Amino acid sequence: MEIIPIPTDTYTVGFIGAGKMAESIVRGVVSSGVLPPSRIYTAHSNPARRAAFESLSVTLLPSNDDVVGQSNVVVFSVKPQVVKDAVLKLKPLLSNKLLVSVAAGIKLKDLQEWAGHDRFIRVMPNTPAAVGQAASVMSLGAAATEEDGTLIAKLFGSVGKIWKSDEKYFDAITGLSGSGPAYVYLAIEALADGGVAAGLPRDLALSLASQTVLGAASMVTQSGKHPGQLKDDVTSPGGTTISGVHELEKGGFRGTLMNAVVAAAKRSKELS
Repeated sequence: MEIIPIPTDTYTVGFIGAGKMAESIVRGVVSSGVLPPSRIYTAHSNPARRAAFESLSVTLLPSNDDVVGQSNVVVFSVKPQVVKDAVLKLKPLLSNKLLVSVAAGIKLKDLQEWAGHDRFIRVMPNTPAAVGQAASVMSLGAAATEEDGTLIAKLFGSVGKIWKSDEKYFDAITGLSGSGPAYVYLAIEALADGGVAAGLPRDLALSLASQTVLGAASMVTQSGKHPGQLKDDVTSPGGTTISGVHELEKGGFRGTLMNAVVAAAKRSKELS
């Protein structure tokens, strides 16, 4: 198959699947100004989902066939259990398109087989794309060019950070950054509950907990220090912080988080 370059200044993107992940990506892309909403297409019969995309001024089309017809880049953002049917139904229309999948656990070799060509890129984003803070990883299919990769890196880079990786790591990536936001939400909720238990008003406790997590993450990404060193920097001998860390260690905090990542990665492998 001849590889036709994507026009980087005028390309259009179509989303097959208009769920929460697609909405998160579109919201970030539109907010960042990487693409105007007039160059983004999707289709959905559910009034609530249509309303969500209409609020972003995205073009809603009657069918997925129409979405593919209008798009240079086609992003499959359906549930993993139905991505095969979605690709196969559209297969006759997918030639000369750059295809992207964000479905967890679905491998490139299967996506390429279903589509009938290898110009596919697999991306694992996460839901903080909605606020421009996604952690995404991509892997290029056999026929995807470096230019294709650059275009998709720019698209997903507009909603956070993106890394390129061998696909063999994708189950682990799903378990860490794909599912990771949920673990952090639980941690924030637990910290806030601890603040309430210690006597703080609920709104103040939640605000402090969320800002503390945001600040700590920024320290890791911006200081260049290992998290263990940063932890040591705030644990004075016999002080309050080391007392709290001791309780976390007694509860198996680190081991529990590690087990959560491994369990989610295992489930990702099962889905594939």
